[in-house]
Amino acid sequence: MAAEIKALLFDVFGTVVDWRNGVAREVEPFLRHNAMDVDAFDFADEWRALYAPAMEEVRSGRRQFVRLDILHRENLDRVVMSLGADIDKISPAELDELNSCWHRLDPWPDSIDGLLRLKREFIIAPLSNGNIRLMVDMAKRAALPWDAILGAEVVHAYKPSPEVYGKTVDILGFLPEEVCMVAAHNGDLAAAQLCGLRTAFVVRPTEHGAAQKTDLQAEGLWDFVANDLGDLATQLGCSV
Repeated sequence: MAAEIKALLFDVFGTVVDWRNGVAREVEPFLRHNAMDVDAFDFADEWRALYAPAMEEVRSGRRQFVRLDILHRENLDRVVMSLGADIDKISPAELDELNSCWHRLDPWPDSIDGLLRLKREFIIAPLSNGNIRLMVDMAKRAALPWDAILGAEVVHAYKPSPEVYGKTVDILGFLPEEVCMVAAHNGDLAAAQLCGLRTAFVVRPTEHGAAQKTDLQAEGLWDFVANDLGDLATQLGCSV
């Protein structure tokens, strides 16, 4: 089966990069500066919890497509206000700077080496809900070796809408069965599989912290199940 695969598409937040620790790291000084008595990880979790509902407004057609940076910024305002802070006393520039923390996330320890190994044999690209500038900034900072930047902003739709997977495969010029979706989220893989893509589950048991309860194991008949990207590279026959 690996011989039939020509390209690998990657979920990014949680699969390739550790969003929770990265966001909490930059939230901490923001909280101190604004005298907010809130745990940085709780803040990061609340911010992330607004991610899917905000995208659903676009997926449902109730709102035209806007890039993720805009949704993140709107959600940041909501979190700050929900925690009792007077948002009018916080400068927009400070909020904009905090919002850009999503551009500066760190890769998981295995990500760079695993991607480099996979890149030798396959086209590799993000299929993320992150917008192009976000993905480019993240890749340059973290040395993510993508061959292209693909995802939601390219096709003006958010996962798990079917058109995200189908249009991305079409952009690459391959058949769905020649493309493999790589993700740490069973729901992402289920949507990709329905569109005819191959699937690879990579377990990230601490994406949501030590008490994570979701996506701790493969929950579907995925083509590959791996402990990390290095393990996936080995399964796909990529040399060390």
